[in-house]
Amino acid sequence: MTDKSRENSHQHSASDGTTSVDPGAAFTEPLPETRRELAHRAAACQAAGRVPALVATVAREGKPVWSGGVGEFPVGAAPEQVRFRIASITKSLTAVLVLRLRDEGLIELDQPIERWLPTPHGGGATVAQLLAHTAGLAAESRGPWWERTPGELRPELPDLFGPDQELHPTGRRFHYSNPGYALLGALVERLRGEPWYTVLRREVLAPLGMERTSYERREPAARGWAVHPHADLRQPEPEVDTGRMAPAGQLWSTTEDLCAFAAFLTGHHENADAVLGADSRAEMRSSAVPLELTDLTSGYGLGLQVVQHEGRQLFGHGGSLPGFLAGVWFDPEQRTAAAVLANATAGPAVRSLTFDLLSTLRRREPSFPEPWRPAADADPALLPLTGDWYWGTTSHTLRLDDAGGVSLYPTGGSGRGSRFRRVGAEEWLGLDAYYAGERLTVQRGPDGRVTHLDVGTFVFTREPYEPAAPVPGGSDPTGWTA
Repeated sequence: MTDKSRENSHQHSASDGTTSVDPGAAFTEPLPETRRELAHRAAACQAAGRVPALVATVAREGKPVWSGGVGEFPVGAAPEQVRFRIASITKSLTAVLVLRLRDEGLIELDQPIERWLPTPHGGGATVAQLLAHTAGLAAESRGPWWERTPGELRPELPDLFGPDQELHPTGRRFHYSNPGYALLGALVERLRGEPWYTVLRREVLAPLGMERTSYERREPAARGWAVHPHADLRQPEPEVDTGRMAPAGQLWSTTEDLCAFAAFLTGHHENADAVLGADSRAEMRSSAVPLELTDLTSGYGLGLQVVQHEGRQLFGHGGSLPGFLAGVWFDPEQRTAAAVLANATAGPAVRSLTFDLLSTLRRREPSFPEPWRPAADADPALLPLTGDWYWGTTSHTLRLDDAGGVSLYPTGGSGRGSRFRRVGAEEWLGLDAYYAGERLTVQRGPDGRVTHLDVGTFVFTREPYEPAAPVPGGSDPTGWTA
């Protein structure tokens, strides 16, 4: 792309005949100096981590804009199209299948999985708890190291569990569990009547164009290696079919396909809504429970990890299997994503590199904010409700948003507030923050005039402790005095 082409802006014609210009629309491909830094960071990670091959891809607004590979790759193959095992990133794809079942009304997330799937362990855990790793199940399956031994050793669900598989009370704490996702894959198979990967291929991979994501090795593919910790020597790792554990970590993929998956999760893929609705995708990245107190920067949603990094929230997942390390993360604020794959059991800091790539793009070429445009879905009839409201003596501002809802936040910017979605003529449901799930209702007097807002029993009035409003405890009859 020439400098001239980067200066051009995209134009959008409006229904009234005017044309709006987006000044940031042409800034997609990184500048040469940015590309050099991205390449240097990848090369440094490969060298320091002593990994035979490492490939990284960066995407902006759903489109790959840079890829780089360092090390050994199949002859003639573009690194971003070489398959590596993606390990636990598989869990995020399994979670999409489970949420599709929920959206079709076949399951409920807050019901125990034993309602639909007979299982010797974990049956009392809800589907949501299994998705968020709060079911209390053990981290690994019974028997020898499942990631290095054939799935034939564990042919049925009971074969996955040992005598001490339920380690914690359900819902009480985060404890990562691979067998928990094996149960979720079995749930998909039971309700669809087909193998888990067959369903995944049809319902997710094909619509998203993830043609190079496969159950087993397909060329061009990287070989998995164990690199000696104290010598520059290596030996191959076994590449097994994990069988019943496959929904927890079986898949092979490419950085290009993983960026397509990130585009789906952020809503930048053209088929995103056909695979899973925006509300369900947002549910995936809503942290269900924090990790241990030693790591308050991380959490886990429904199949996605949530991380605070350099003052912003990132979403994605990492993965490791003997011979392979993987990561895909996205920054919704910047509308960017990065995927990194490497073929060593340990060594390269894949997660740190993925974050560094996103940070580099943000620092050197921050995404332009979305241009302001009039809100097509805002209801002008609600304008009388906008403006200042008081909870006690604290001022809040009610605004109409561009999705047909409202927001109510402290005027100073900190404190209790939320966005609300309209669910009735004069009723809204809290979507996030303090009032998530609470109701905002407009209250009127006998004359039809608005007296106050009720938000989860909190009374909001136009003036602090307005005498005519039903403020709990009333207003002192002497009013405000010195």
